[in-house]
Amino acid sequence: MPENADLTAVLDRAAAGGRVTPEEALELYRRAPLHALGSAADAVRRRRYAGTEHLATYIIERNINYTNACVTACKFCAFYASPKSDKVWTRDLDDILRRCAETVELGGTQIMFQGGHHPDYGVEYYEEHFSAIKRAFPQLVIHSLGASEVAHMAKISGVGVEEAITRIHAAGLDSFAGAGAELLPARARNAIAPLKESGERWLEIMETAHGLGVESTTTMLMGTGETNAERIEHIRMIRDVQDRTGGFRAFIPYTYQPENNHLKGRTQATLFEYLRMIAIARIFLDNVPHIQGSWLTTGKEAGQLSLHYGADDLGSVMLEENVVSAAGAKHRSDRTELMDLIRQADRVPAQRSTTYEHLVVHDDPADDPVDDRAVSHLSSTAIEGGTAHPELRLVDAG
Repeated sequence: MPENADLTAVLDRAAAGGRVTPEEALELYRRAPLHALGSAADAVRRRRYAGTEHLATYIIERNINYTNACVTACKFCAFYASPKSDKVWTRDLDDILRRCAETVELGGTQIMFQGGHHPDYGVEYYEEHFSAIKRAFPQLVIHSLGASEVAHMAKISGVGVEEAITRIHAAGLDSFAGAGAELLPARARNAIAPLKESGERWLEIMETAHGLGVESTTTMLMGTGETNAERIEHIRMIRDVQDRTGGFRAFIPYTYQPENNHLKGRTQATLFEYLRMIAIARIFLDNVPHIQGSWLTTGKEAGQLSLHYGADDLGSVMLEENVVSAAGAKHRSDRTELMDLIRQADRVPAQRSTTYEHLVVHDDPADDPVDDRAVSHLSSTAIEGGTAHPELRLVDAG
């Protein structure tokens, strides 16, 4: 595709609802003018959400990290500790339930149960915890884990992944996050997470979950040394599964954070690479409903810009988050600030549910909720006194 005229023709076709091939997507990602790419992606968004295209959504949730013990030792991760390390910790159930109670008190509707691959935690551990959370807080949606955790717990318990998914779903899991996708193509995945399942296996497990009625989101980690072609292959693999299942509600690209991990910041994605990926994702993933901007890892202004490049959602007002922040993500926001960012992007903020129903549309700023000082305080002191687990900080809502 050597001529700019050809790129323009592909963008026009995409904006009108036509499907883009992987080869075309790669050329667009590499060579299309940024403004033209963003304009086409925004046209796709507006056409998809005709009638509500003026809205941009967010959710209030809390990430609850249950342990940092992990046997996979991913090279980009600053959160995990070797199970034999003296830095290992695990939250007890009472602590987890207390955090759920705080979430409800602060208006949260969703929790992400997120942690390491503990060598002793099989299906039974998650059944116990999910059922306890649902008994105490039936109004909370448990949007948690991913294919990697399922593969691990099934191995520990000696069961198949279908049984593992069926059991934790029955215990209270409502939805899978996109956890563990990282990068799906083999070379890129082996370079940063050699002990995890293959990208193909990750997708197989998510496809099984979709077939069992458990929908999910999906993610991509950018900036660990992957090529442009591998980035496009990642979303190609997702689109192929989505054609069969329709079970991915959203795609969430986020950027590698360079602190306190084995990659040591050798590569990182630029703002322009990130915005181009948001736009390409909206154009290429014509079968995935939602694209989420990642303000947590890229910054609030970049998150705001993503709303002009095809994103329709800004993710979570995070009451607590400890994973990517351990690698250097320092950005924080309360609900008032996130709503302001959305309005400054000429969109109307709307609080959503896990499944993207609009719970509150904030049409009139005069009716906005009071600034969430309690949310800001909780986010900055989520680890009791800031010292109980000093290795932690507060990842994207998956």
